[in-house]
Amino acid sequence: MNEAIQTAIADIEREHGVRVLYAAESGSRAWGFASPDSDYDVRFVYVHPRDWYLQVFEQRDVIERMLPGDLDVSGWDLRKSLRLMAKCNLAFNEWFDSPIVYRADETFAAQIRELIPALFQPARALFHYLSMASATYAEHLADDTVRLKKLFYFLRPILACRWIEHARTQPPTAFSRLLAAPWVSDEERDWIADLEARKVVARESDREALPEFVRPWMKSQLDHFADIGRCLAQKSEADHSLLDDVLRRWAIA
Repeated sequence: MNEAIQTAIADIEREHGVRVLYAAESGSRAWGFASPDSDYDVRFVYVHPRDWYLQVFEQRDVIERMLPGDLDVSGWDLRKSLRLMAKCNLAFNEWFDSPIVYRADETFAAQIRELIPALFQPARALFHYLSMASATYAEHLADDTVRLKKLFYFLRPILACRWIEHARTQPPTAFSRLLAAPWVSDEERDWIADLEARKVVARESDREALPEFVRPWMKSQLDHFADIGRCLAQKSEADHSLLDDVLRRWAIA
């Protein structure tokens, strides 16, 4: 699959006249709990030649491809990426901590990673992850039986909320790092590890009953972080000239 991904990136560069600065896996494969039949979700940042940014009317700033083999390849133009970064876009931040990187200009990647803490907004981030967990709970986890993968789509944002509560920083992309944090109890790690072992061999559509204590635990987490979020102070606006510097540095002359 790596060969197909590299070919797709090269084709995009050639057909669109752009340079891909960074490409990484996102979603369940990056989080570390993909099912055997999970898709590949490749996300990338690309840059146009400098004159593209000097047009009166802005052009399309997204490139998307659906390819055979459950390969979803999607990228954002650099200017769009930086605008979203200024708003503390959590998906973008997660790309730059993905454990699966397909393409990287290391200087560019390091520059973005240095900026993420300065632009991170704890309250906004916590409510983002809490919204993800709440929606997953309401849509997929209220029945007597559940798809285990959907349970992990709840657990990951909840543990991200807990990371923000304690560290006030961007949570790690990998679920294993969230689970290893000192504010996760050994008891929680044990029952989550048991469910994860069962999920690894399950198909996407498989359903099973949850242990009796899990659903009350989930509800208590949702309530807790709804309260915590209201107590987090918003950070003052960061210096957005730093983002202008990134754009000027990487727009192709």
